[in-house]
Amino acid sequence: MVIYNVTTHVESSIEESWLNWMKEKHLPEMLATKKFKTARIFKIISGNDKGGISYAAQYQCDNKITLEQYLNDFAAKLREDAVNKFGDRILSFRTELELIEQQP
Repeated sequence: MVIYNVTTHVESSIEESWLNWMKEKHLPEMLATKKFKTARIFKIISGNDKGGISYAAQYQCDNKITLEQYLNDFAAKLREDAVNKFGDRILSFRTELELIEQQP
């Protein structure tokens, strides 16, 4: 299993708007690519002292090949949508995670 993690710092003034957009538009669009099995969003509850709040969106896929297909075929357009809507009021970075072990 591979997790595509996108951490985003959001200005306080647009937090509600951004979160609604994520829930109603962006996460469904990510799942509509058929590259991800699940999409989850987490609020980061530590280290948020920079004038905003941070969130981590995690998208689960089967393997690195599937993630690469998403990155090649869909990522640029979906990133552009976020930039067009929110501009420099958000700042995101991406991390690719591979599950090594999971215990109950």
